[in-house]
Amino acid sequence: MAPFTHRQILGILAGLMAGLFLAALDQTIVATALPTIVGELSGLNYYSWVVTAYLLSSTVCTPLYGKVSDIYGRRVTYQAAILIFLAGSLLAGISPSMFTLVLSRGVQGLGAGGVMALTFAVVGDIVSPRQRGRYIGYLGGVWALASLIGPLLGGFIVDQVTWRWVFLINLPVGGLAFVVISRTLRVPVVARPTHLDIEGALLLVSGVSLLLLAVVWGGSEYPWDSWVVIGSAAVGLMLTIGFVKWEAHVVEPLLPLRLFKSSIFSICSALGFLTGLALFGAVVFLPLWFQVVTGVSATSSGLLVLPLTAGTVIGSMGSGRLTSWTGRYKVFPRVGGVLAVTGMGLLGYMDSDTSGLAGAIYMGTLGLGVGMVLQVSLLAIQNAVHYRDLGVATSSAQFFRSMGGSFGVALFGAIMNARLEVELPRQLSSDVVSALGGDVTSLLSSPESIRALPEGVAGGVEASLAAAMQEVFLWAALISVLGVVLSWFLKEIPLRDTLGPESTVGDVDGVA
Repeated sequence: MAPFTHRQILGILAGLMAGLFLAALDQTIVATALPTIVGELSGLNYYSWVVTAYLLSSTVCTPLYGKVSDIYGRRVTYQAAILIFLAGSLLAGISPSMFTLVLSRGVQGLGAGGVMALTFAVVGDIVSPRQRGRYIGYLGGVWALASLIGPLLGGFIVDQVTWRWVFLINLPVGGLAFVVISRTLRVPVVARPTHLDIEGALLLVSGVSLLLLAVVWGGSEYPWDSWVVIGSAAVGLMLTIGFVKWEAHVVEPLLPLRLFKSSIFSICSALGFLTGLALFGAVVFLPLWFQVVTGVSATSSGLLVLPLTAGTVIGSMGSGRLTSWTGRYKVFPRVGGVLAVTGMGLLGYMDSDTSGLAGAIYMGTLGLGVGMVLQVSLLAIQNAVHYRDLGVATSSAQFFRSMGGSFGVALFGAIMNARLEVELPRQLSSDVVSALGGDVTSLLSSPESIRALPEGVAGGVEASLAAAMQEVFLWAALISVLGVVLSWFLKEIPLRDTLGPESTVGDVDGVA
């Protein structure tokens, strides 16, 4: 394949940045609006549903997008993903109930999963591995910038207009991204006979969906030992095992199991899962902490989480540039993992008396570590796989990262709800508990409604939420330790300077 000129790369990159900005923005813009949304439509016990629906649908469709783009080309697949995302945004913006909002967020996620996966796959098509770190760093910076301004923009929209514009704002930006991609993205389609693994996609979607629903429902909608939760988990596990067995025999698998022969692919996929889990655990729950425990507005909560996303920008772009300059990458997941665990652990000990400077340092440390791990793990995967698997390997890396976020939000939401069930009766007087008929969770609504409660009751609710979220952050830190351990087993192979099929790694690290 003839190399692209720098001008051609920048033109394509502009469209990719616009699309990625949209998809990344919707992962975080809703965070500061969530307390108001769930308070208006349903209640705080549904807090994680709006995020989980988006992450679930984006998670299960990313490998499918990678395979479809390998067959039919990146351009048309990318255009379809943007249109699906915009349709979901419109439906979310006009949703009359929590049920329709959750469904609309699922449609949004179907499009966003394709945008995120294909963005990095296109970079793999047009830039050599040696120079790829710089361009992925730019895209990582855009992703982090969207994450950076997302909470602030979401809070501002909620305070000044209505939460519905959190979703409707995607329409003009998405239209621009569609136009730019249509004009600039001209990557050749390699025609070859193939088969789209629809059966594998259905098994994967069904299995992961049921596993996530078991986590979301457990302890909130149904007891953990209920037949609904146990049944969902059991069937989900069986379908997931069935997916793995199916992929081992199908001619054109959705997720080629040969990729896991590479220890680099396996370890980096696991790192992406664990890091995504920690990142979303912080991004989704920190605005709730600030709005309820410290009593700030939605806009102010967006400002207060800036150190987290700023650290992610610096970590992503900095590690990308250093990797391109030095050709070395395995040190960054190690250092980044330690920083992420440290930052998350410190957040677990944060309380209402913690100073703003200390909180900013904690969040900045976490963001810096997360940025370093996510950036380099993707680059290492692209450098390790055969060119024919570039699209599906890239989308698979996005899949594991998003799946980590999905399970993280669902798991941490379950932990928060379970702790609240125990903590609220402790913090509230017996008279209040009796007056509510024991249903203390009925006090959980929007931050404004909680602050409007009598002083003693509001203080008890705020203290309960503080204890619940401290537990969430500590669990996230503990799980993130696994990522630090895994990073020490990551191999390092030389970064290539070539593009296309001729840049095959061969059988390096077991990848044929």
